[in-house]
Amino acid sequence: RSAMALFEKGELKVRRIQVKKTSSISTSSPPSPLLIVAPEVEGTYPVLQFLHGWCMLNTCYTDLLELISSHGFVCVAPGDQCDLTTIITCCGNDDVDSAAAVTDWLPSGLQPVLPDKVEPDFTKLALAGHSKGGKTAFALAVGLAETSLKFSCVIGIDPVGGSSVGNQPKPKILSYIPRSFGLTIPVAMIGTGLGSKKKGILPPFAPNGVNHAEFFLESKPPCCYFLAKDYGHADMLDDWMINLTSWVCKSGEGDKGLMRRGVAGIVVAFMRAFLQGDGEDLNAIVKSPGVAPIQLDPVIFVEA
Repeated sequence: RSAMALFEKGELKVRRIQVKKTSSISTSSPPSPLLIVAPEVEGTYPVLQFLHGWCMLNTCYTDLLELISSHGFVCVAPGDQCDLTTIITCCGNDDVDSAAAVTDWLPSGLQPVLPDKVEPDFTKLALAGHSKGGKTAFALAVGLAETSLKFSCVIGIDPVGGSSVGNQPKPKILSYIPRSFGLTIPVAMIGTGLGSKKKGILPPFAPNGVNHAEFFLESKPPCCYFLAKDYGHADMLDDWMINLTSWVCKSGEGDKGLMRRGVAGIVVAFMRAFLQGDGEDLNAIVKSPGVAPIQLDPVIFVEA
């Protein structure tokens, strides 16, 4: 098969499902409002829990999640509302606890809201996050909050640990010691070349020292690294949000649809390799990065 098909919409028709958090005490009510994107075709599918970035909404990632889901994955994206506290603190233990609560809700709550005859496979559970959500994903993966389910892999999409090396809001997880993360699961890192660049006089959204490069350095094998060198920190979001963030965040000049397809294809290839035991597509990207619709440079795969 051709790895290039990874970077196109998959064969499966998908459905968007929004689940509200209710005030009543009920096992069916999630701890956070959720955007779920799932295949409509009968089958059992791996699950991806996706954590949004700072001051973003889960719906900012709809196009990206639909691309991933169309290749055979159930995507669950919590959507806590932004408020003054989260804007000031940027991140905190509450984020990790909230993400853990969603994980614990999945076994009882996810199945009833999925399309008929669509089953989630919780033995194949991936965790991913963008920006601040990337930091939260790693904090959860290293065990800063306990969960009833175990994650099989973790994916950082331009993760950010703080505004600078000296300003890392709690939980501070970057130690600047190579391979120091207490992780025994595979890691994928997708960075952006422009995330560390200023927008005029405004500071970068993914500064050097607290961005993808350091997260990758502290990850243990097996770990993969992909740098989308011509794109910015928010360029994988839906177009309407990119149009807003481009006023304050450095953005690439290329087609943002290509960036979404590039990120989605990498995520799918990585999950196929480490959730489903099929590393053909991941190996193809590592050996020939040109199969992707965006320039990936460098591409690094440190095997176990």
